[in-house]
Amino acid sequence: MKKTRLAAIDIGTNSIRCIVVEAEQQGRFMVLDDEKATVRLGEQLGKTGAVSPAAFARAVEAISRIRKLIDGLKVTEVEAVATSAVRSAANGPELVEVLSRELGREIRVISGEEEAELAAISALHNFEMNGKRYAMIDIGGGSVEIVTALGNHIEEYYSLDLGAVVLTERFFPTDPIRTADFQKFQRHVRAELKRAFSGQKLAVQTFIGSGGTITSLGYMVMNMRRQEYSSVHGYETLRSELVHLLAMLMRRDIKGRRAIPGLNPDRADIIVAGLGVVDELMRFFGANTLLVNERGIREGLIIRCMRRLGLMAEEQGQRNWRRSVLEFARSCHFDEPHSRHVAGMALAMFDSLSKEFRLKKPERKLLEAAAYLHDIGYFISYTSHHKHSYHLIRHADLFGFAPQEREMIAQIARYHRKSLPKKKHVEFLRLSEKDRQTVCRLGGILRLADGLDRRRSGLVEVVELLHTEGDYRMKLLGTEDISVEIFGGNAKKDLFEKAFGGNIVFVTS
Repeated sequence: MKKTRLAAIDIGTNSIRCIVVEAEQQGRFMVLDDEKATVRLGEQLGKTGAVSPAAFARAVEAISRIRKLIDGLKVTEVEAVATSAVRSAANGPELVEVLSRELGREIRVISGEEEAELAAISALHNFEMNGKRYAMIDIGGGSVEIVTALGNHIEEYYSLDLGAVVLTERFFPTDPIRTADFQKFQRHVRAELKRAFSGQKLAVQTFIGSGGTITSLGYMVMNMRRQEYSSVHGYETLRSELVHLLAMLMRRDIKGRRAIPGLNPDRADIIVAGLGVVDELMRFFGANTLLVNERGIREGLIIRCMRRLGLMAEEQGQRNWRRSVLEFARSCHFDEPHSRHVAGMALAMFDSLSKEFRLKKPERKLLEAAAYLHDIGYFISYTSHHKHSYHLIRHADLFGFAPQEREMIAQIARYHRKSLPKKKHVEFLRLSEKDRQTVCRLGGILRLADGLDRRRSGLVEVVELLHTEGDYRMKLLGTEDISVEIFGGNAKKDLFEKAFGGNIVFVTS
């Protein structure tokens, strides 16, 4: 079957970005390329009212390169949009005409409301927010888009001229930034928010943010915490961390900001304005947490294009974590009956232990995901397949899991066989003490459940698990002789016994 290749181009105030994907079955797509050019169309726009000749030339060069890229990748459908800077520039229509000619395709200038809608499409595709009151924000160089929502229901779209490039040029003429100028900037942002929301006080539990400012925030916080994940997508940051970062950035000149781990040096001059807006938004809405959406407007364009072409149903824009895990497992050709059976036994053990050890729903979700994925390393090689499973999982795009949770799932799966967690295992030592305990407990359950399906025949069921006088009595039910399965359980009960303290005794009658 011939696969369709799509491209989405976002011509923003700070940069031009292009994502190329290949549409797959069941509404999925795989990213083939992600190109970025920092063109700064908003440079001096506030003073002159027009895109400067230098920025104009940079944009033409970038689009020329992007055309060669999408032609070379044989892209058949292109969605290209221009946003805030082009909307407001006097020579915006001329620029769009030149760029459309250079691209060989129409470029649409979209409204701030459509920008917000595209950001929301992406956020709803990537995050499970059922029953939660939250806001989605996309911070660009020229404007910030805000979408308020409850669960999957959008309440309202807003677009405010509070972009990082525009505000930097207007309020921060000196290096380093003067405290008085920053206070003036804060008063302006607060006034704009009060005006946009007519003085009403809206409260949300969390933010989902996209755009370069947000991804930079995520990577800087990750470095502050001394964590290492393969992606910042889905990463959770706290407002307190944002406040501390802003204070640190304010003390540095631009050269000092360029040296901050996690911050792209190209963004060092506009990061204070960008984060300042985020801080004021969180203050205004009373939000304490922010989830990083690394995709944003371009992914919104891709999803909308796939829906238009009939490659994705409307409801496929909103995913389910279990379906996402199983789809990934199937793409690795996993043994589904074995993995489902192991998951069933593991969850039965978890439920028996949950009250005594205060194991909650989030841990149950991690265990179930790890059980489905524990053997996907076979896709690469049988030898050390537990290690291959670890690497495949930690780099996977699993819906509904933050980077920290994805890392834990990977480690739980990694310890289903062979070595127990050791001090020389660097990835295990990077976890917090609480997370290491969780990995050992859930890994112990998974390891034991895997042993109890030694012949991959689904012969055993865990009927009962009782903890009495330091031992664990596990009653098993088998449809035929299960001596091999009991042997497998005894061979793989070591991590469980270490994590929960006590010996396991198997009972069959």
